[in-house]
Amino acid sequence: MTSPVDAARFSGLRAQAEVLDGEDGLRHLRGEFHIPTKADVHRKTLRAAELPVERSSDAHVDETTPCTYLCGNSLGLQPKRTAARIQQYLTTWATQGVQGHFKPLEDSPLPTWLDVDDRAAQMMAPIVGADETEVAVMQTLTANLHLLMSAFYRPDPNGRHKIILESKAFPSDHFAVLSQIRHHGLSPETSMVTIESPFAEDSAISTYDIQSVISKHAADTALILLPGVQYYTGQLLDIPTITAYARRHGIFIIWDLAHAAGNVPLSLHDWDVDAAAWCTYKYLNGGPGCIGGAFIHARNSSATAPTAAEEEEKPEQAFSDRLSGWWGNDKRTRFQMETKFEPVRGAAGFQLSNPSVLDMTSLCASLEVFALAGGMAPLREKSRRLTAFLEQCLSLVSDDAKALFRNITPPDPAQRGAQLSLLLKDGLLAGTMRGLEERGVIVDERKPDVVRVAPAPLYNSFQDCVSFVEAFEAALFDAKKAKS
Repeated sequence: MTSPVDAARFSGLRAQAEVLDGEDGLRHLRGEFHIPTKADVHRKTLRAAELPVERSSDAHVDETTPCTYLCGNSLGLQPKRTAARIQQYLTTWATQGVQGHFKPLEDSPLPTWLDVDDRAAQMMAPIVGADETEVAVMQTLTANLHLLMSAFYRPDPNGRHKIILESKAFPSDHFAVLSQIRHHGLSPETSMVTIESPFAEDSAISTYDIQSVISKHAADTALILLPGVQYYTGQLLDIPTITAYARRHGIFIIWDLAHAAGNVPLSLHDWDVDAAAWCTYKYLNGGPGCIGGAFIHARNSSATAPTAAEEEEKPEQAFSDRLSGWWGNDKRTRFQMETKFEPVRGAAGFQLSNPSVLDMTSLCASLEVFALAGGMAPLREKSRRLTAFLEQCLSLVSDDAKALFRNITPPDPAQRGAQLSLLLKDGLLAGTMRGLEERGVIVDERKPDVVRVAPAPLYNSFQDCVSFVEAFEAALFDAKKAKS
């Protein structure tokens, strides 16, 4: 029999959260973000939500009380400076027209549109642990995965032709692999290998599981595609160890960092990662569907080392094969409209069309906040404490509530990012999510039964963790009652 939520059980946690928030050296960054109010969560119009409108202090409490937003693993919140930067971009467009491509404005913090991709790469590089020449901010995640595979997946039906990926890969990754294999006239039945652990529960895959599959298929595997952080369970894979193992077996490895970029510290260059791709709308707060990012190790953007004379005659021979477009052409000759492709050195040479300046402007506004935080190291330190505190809060729910869910994210902080994935008993997901929303709590779901909770260190507080768990327990009981 379930029991009513006893708020008194959480009073100690509230006091502890207040102390932790007071000691948090990054707490000021919460003020850099627009956090929807509880009233916003329930509103069905834009009224009072058009930003940055000041909300009346005389309004109902829900009009001024922030919701509990723990969904940065799906869509990060909007930085307050985003609107200012976008307005500066719009003003440039309105007052300069096409001159915005080349004409710097003395009172604008924005780069010219010709250089916007360079600015974004410079700001992104420290987030992923790369030299700026190894980073390109371009396209979107799956498009970038296709571009990387088009350059580096060169299957030989009589030799190396297989692609290894996890069995529960994000569907878009799975679709990309399927289509790449078929594009080369091969069959997924013989050219696709999936990894799943015969031992671990809850969809976790160990480094040993991955290495075992690599060893078994090394002789005929051309490429590996793995997630840095698994989207469903929140498991952080051992990127440097797995990368080194793949490279020892002569296999090119690409990492999907959708749930890792901006979430955990990365050292892609030092880890000798071949290539990677990520989106920017989750922990990087670029906005819905914002432009993606790609990393290509310096050794992989140049396939040969021709003489100066050879490079002058046929510059494309100095670079690996790739799908090409004019924005990947050398900036010094790009607007001369010649048909000889002279790619920019590094990852920028893999660009196709000119990027969306609107997207770039939105993303860079958020990256300014990352710089204010001091980079990924302090954010990771806070993130580990936040997620550990969330675990602690969950451990104090009633026994009746504990019987309705379990955490399927690895308990070792070194094997996870910000996210905890909570597997509910059958049939409780819809009711629980409805109950959370009614209480002004925003998280996300993965059907059939998982609630994903991700306290983001840039804007979440320790009090948010307590608020979630109180609402979660009540919502679980409501869902169980409705089901019975």
